[in-house]
Amino acid sequence: MPPEAHFDLATLDQTKLIADHDAIRRVNPQRYEMEQLDGILLFDRERALMIGFKDVRNDEFWVRGHMPGMPLMPGVILCEAAAQLCSYFSVTQGVIESGRILGFGGMEDVRFRGAVRPGDRLILVCKGERLHRRHSIFDVQGFVNGGMVFHGKVIGVPLDAPPGA
Repeated sequence: MPPEAHFDLATLDQTKLIADHDAIRRVNPQRYEMEQLDGILLFDRERALMIGFKDVRNDEFWVRGHMPGMPLMPGVILCEAAAQLCSYFSVTQGVIESGRILGFGGMEDVRFRGAVRPGDRLILVCKGERLHRRHSIFDVQGFVNGGMVFHGKVIGVPLDAPPGA
């Protein structure tokens, strides 16, 4: 049974961006095929909650080979997209020191519950459970068309940002 959603997505205005692709690039260092976050839609400081999205395109690097004739977004890429949202949260909200990014420290309790395909908008929700400058834990959820497609916990550790980031 899936966990309770952290946010009622029916109340989310998906047309109101608080950060676009360019704003995300000013914070997150991923580029080219590894950019897995297209926009930020909501930040709720009181609940330590951020919502972003990834519009899954037909020209994604994994489409041709995963799976031919039936492209499914790989679970590892779903997890990467959620981790990028957690990193954006950590940097913009001052969880980690300036000049640092949130690196992947691990994941726990990950479950995949539905398919994500080209043409889908993947809504990502991260909720800070433990926010600390040396080690943070986020409860993450992903949704397509209102249905939960995955959930788990992202463990983040601060890393020095690459030059130019």
